[in-house]
Amino acid sequence: MKLNRAHIVKKVSFAISLSAFFGAIAHAQQQEPPLLLHAAHCLAVKEFLPTSRTGNFVLGYLLDDHSYPGDKVIYLVDFAAPDRSNGTVFAIVLTTKGGREDFYIQNNAGFVLSKHEPIGVNFVDPPLGGDWTQEHIASAIRRIEKGHRFTFPIKDLYVVDSSVVCESYTDPQH
Repeated sequence: MKLNRAHIVKKVSFAISLSAFFGAIAHAQQQEPPLLLHAAHCLAVKEFLPTSRTGNFVLGYLLDDHSYPGDKVIYLVDFAAPDRSNGTVFAIVLTTKGGREDFYIQNNAGFVLSKHEPIGVNFVDPPLGGDWTQEHIASAIRRIEKGHRFTFPIKDLYVVDSSVVCESYTDPQH
């Protein structure tokens, strides 16, 4: 009887340890990436995100450092709702200088995923640029759609971080 009880206690202890380990991994994987938080902060302070929404933003992103030689582009999607396949996509160029991140909002578009469109995306509010730009943005949207979505409370997007500089194509030229 003692051997059985000791064996059961070991199994239960192992199961609890394993559960805690995988829980910690899952939590680490779902924490908001700082890059996404900083890019979303810039969209909020530059007034690209809807202010009428209450509660949270559901966001996904993709970092592309191959399509534009020498540049890193963050494609960020603001989903209309957690389980929806429509929203707004943004193309944001990221540069880093002396420990500072500079986010330049370069393009945006409203979209709905569509099986009927050749590129899989119907732009209800098209991005600036031609076919190449639309194809790259559509590809990014499809990849983001398959990835993890992060939920941000609105108030978190307005927290000031002095290492982040936000610029936009809508800014007045100097």
